[in-house]
Formats: sequence, C-alpha cells, structure tokens
Amino acid sequence: MVASLVKRLIIWEYERCTLPYDVICVIVFAFVVFAPRQWFHDQPRIPQASQIASLPGHGESVFWIEPEMVSSLPENERIDKLDKILSARTGKKQHLTRIEPILDSEQEIKGYMAFARP
Repeated sequence: MVASLVKRLIIWEYERCTLPYDVICVIVFAFVVFAPRQWFHDQPRIPQASQIASLPGHGESVFWIEPEMVSSLPENERIDKLDKILSARTGKKQHLTRIEPILDSEQEIKGYMAFARP
C-alpha cells in the first residue's frame, strides 16, 4: 500500500481534476510558499555584490558599477559613498580618483567606470 502510494507520487500517475491530484498540488504549493528559508540555507542577496564588478587595470583598480547604484546617490556625495562601498566590498581601503559614465549609442548611461587606488 505505502510502496504503491510512493510510486504513484513519484511517477505522478494521477489524472487532472481528481481529488488526489488537487490534494498533491495544494501540498506542493504550500511547501513552496511556506517552507522556511533556513531549510535550504538560502541567504538574502547583498545588492552591492551584483552591482559592482572588479575589472583588470594597470596600476589602478577599475570597477564597473551599475547605474542604479550611482543614480541613487546625490551628485556631491557619490565619490565618498562609493569609496566606502568599494572598501567594504574589497576588504581593502580604496580611494576613488574618478568616476566616468559609460554611454551607449543613444547617449543613455549603461554604467560607470570607477577608478581607484589602494
């Protein structure tokens, strides 16, 4: 009896619009929605981690920064705040020397290149 039930669950032999099918769908849905995040060792993403990328450079550290991250900062505070964010991200003290916008052919900002020295 139990082996037959397990086999039917794994192979999913239930016809649509039957009570066993609907019950299994509700159980799967409830598991997906209500399962605690800790069961899967899922951690929240750090926004800065995906918005900053380190690029190879000669003598200077070069970073690609997504435009959303820079546009949210006031113009007069950009270098100071990005300096702190880069230092936290790299684990080393970074001193930004300049930030240059990267434009596409339609003159829309696609990102920023940040140049820093350690």
